[in-house]
Amino acid sequence: MKIGLAANPQKPRALELAGRVLEIVGDRAEVEVSDEIAALHPSRAHAPLERLRPDVLVAIGGDGTFLYSMRRVDVPLLPINAGTVGVLAEVTSTSDGELATVVDRLIEGRYHIEERMKLAAQLGTRSLPDAVNEFVAHAARVGKMGRFEIAFDGEVMGKIQSDGIIIATPTGSTGYSLSSLGPIVDPDLDALVMTAIAPFRSESRAIVVDPLRTIRLRALGAATPSVVIGDGQEEHPVPDGGAVTIYRSPRRARLVRFGDRYFDRLRGKRILPWSEEAPPGASSDAVLPPRS
Repeated sequence: MKIGLAANPQKPRALELAGRVLEIVGDRAEVEVSDEIAALHPSRAHAPLERLRPDVLVAIGGDGTFLYSMRRVDVPLLPINAGTVGVLAEVTSTSDGELATVVDRLIEGRYHIEERMKLAAQLGTRSLPDAVNEFVAHAARVGKMGRFEIAFDGEVMGKIQSDGIIIATPTGSTGYSLSSLGPIVDPDLDALVMTAIAPFRSESRAIVVDPLRTIRLRALGAATPSVVIGDGQEEHPVPDGGAVTIYRSPRRARLVRFGDRYFDRLRGKRILPWSEEAPPGASSDAVLPPRS
């Protein structure tokens, strides 16, 4: 088995955990690390993240690190949290014993792959990199509202004035979309979640539509230029009158999972709409079943 390893170089905790993973793996598997953390173990093979070709990529950091990695490497990702929220993370408890269990199960193949929907987008005739969480069409000037025409499957539905519009996957429904009062959607579903950001004279902010639809957002008004942003990372200017078309990608995000724990991963993050009191004797931070 060939394991890729990436970590957020700006987070000391992420670098510490990456070093521990390398120690635990030892010579039991081939490991290739991203250039950003090559100094952790100079004797290990390393390459730019985009050039890594592992069977599984271990990414250590926060949700931003996981999204950054998935946009660059098309292999299953094992996300280990060293950030603040870590909604996508499979591993949140990072004691030495926990990490040893994780590495054992990874090397022995005792995991399953969870697939999640991604979004594809066309800006004019140009294809943008897929997004795991969302694409956002937004007014380019801070403090200025944009005006957007919305079309489903080529049919114009109407126009809206707002700071921007989010088109999210179910995975992204607990991110930027949620902060703009969008709904939480179970990632086992495929759907397009459209949420307006600070809309003018509009009480309804969000709608969930069939994943087979395409959504076209056209920027209106030369006085307020717009941009489209994928997963909060790459910004692309939208010319006046230009449009971005967003639809379900034929490609899927793939995550290494040791169990089905979606709602457990949201626990304690003040995301779920109900009280999170745990039953007596329950552990809210258990990550893996007992070692076998």
